[in-house]
Amino acid sequence: MKKYFEFEKFGTSYKTESIAGLTTFLAMAYILIVNPLMLSLASVGDYPDALRMDQGAVFTATALSAAIGCLVMGLYAKYPIALAPGMGLNAFFGYTVVLTMGIPWQTALAGVLVSGLIFIALTLTGLREKIINSIPAELKYAVGAGIGLFITFIGFQNAEIIVADGAVLVGLGDLTSGNTLLAIFGLVLTVIFMVRGIKGGIFYGIVITAAVGMMFGLIDTPANVVSALPPSLDPTFGAAFAHLGDIFTIEMLVVILTFLFVDFFDTAGTLVAVANQAGLMKDNKLPRAGKALFADSTATVAGAILGTSTTTSYIESSAGVAAGGRTGFASVVTALLFILSLWFFPLLSVITEPVTAPALIIVGVLMVSALGKIKWDNFEIAVPAFLTIIVMPLSYSIATGIAAGFIFYPITMIMKGRAKEIHPIMYGLFVIFVLYFVFLVE
Repeated sequence: MKKYFEFEKFGTSYKTESIAGLTTFLAMAYILIVNPLMLSLASVGDYPDALRMDQGAVFTATALSAAIGCLVMGLYAKYPIALAPGMGLNAFFGYTVVLTMGIPWQTALAGVLVSGLIFIALTLTGLREKIINSIPAELKYAVGAGIGLFITFIGFQNAEIIVADGAVLVGLGDLTSGNTLLAIFGLVLTVIFMVRGIKGGIFYGIVITAAVGMMFGLIDTPANVVSALPPSLDPTFGAAFAHLGDIFTIEMLVVILTFLFVDFFDTAGTLVAVANQAGLMKDNKLPRAGKALFADSTATVAGAILGTSTTTSYIESSAGVAAGGRTGFASVVTALLFILSLWFFPLLSVITEPVTAPALIIVGVLMVSALGKIKWDNFEIAVPAFLTIIVMPLSYSIATGIAAGFIFYPITMIMKGRAKEIHPIMYGLFVIFVLYFVFLVE
């Protein structure tokens, strides 16, 4: 096992990789609770129950699709990158496709399935890998730093340190509230662990913060630790197949293209950012990129069959990398934990947003180190890099941030007289991103 995952080459161990896998799992375990709520439209009170997805089935589908994706990523691609149904895409699935457009969830799942199959085809032809490798190094660094700011912003929101403000969009929250104080405690504690160089400091911070939350009554102590059986998949399993004939409409074409576009560039950004953070990039290229992309595509197909929205690579994997994860063994550990979670669902209720918020904030600190590798004195590079970085958190979208930067890159490079340095694929992406803003962004 050590030889297969090259522990010696990466200077790691079973303990380090296991802590990394557990840290990643804890940082993204919220999806097991959030995804069923999103896809079942639980917050929509007057929606007919007959048209909702079954929460229990979605929970099981979420755990299993995440486990499948993590196993393929860990064993085949050998990266410490975990997968699960993606936030953002699940909201688009539930609130836009099903609720607003009135498309049945079964047909929406068929759309996810088709998008996953197209991704597999693009991956097998090598096109996805070529696109990722054609992106200039400076923009890859910008993507990593932008995601760092984005994930830190999410962390501050989850902690309610930063809240919505009608006058100025966002502002400082109530720092005296219990959950916010718990998150601040966790942040200070995790910072101390990291400064002291304690391996697995992010993980220990999550565990101790959760324990303190229960001690002070901010987190409900679960009545049960283990449930007898996982919820049944029967309500959702295979529903996509029965509705493949319903996807041949202009409306569904737009839906499938949105699934394709957002997943493609969210995944590309996540893979590049996490690989950069882990020091796994070689000569501005992602080794075994095809295998990593195949894992992502396979997970999407598996998730659609099981009964969940698009499954994709998770930026929370950077928490595991920060805890020392460097190999696919960390992803295997995360996969096993997702499988175990099928029976330990009551225990997951203690991993609340204030508990994981400090991990997200610290991960952002680690990821913005990529800013130092960007040539800021070259204005033709600085503009697209800056736009990539700043638009991500402001638009709340990795894909939109990438789009903004990638549109300006060929413009500034051509005006500087450096057109020959632009990879032909970047011109194609310029056109695609312009069309993205015209047709897909609401």
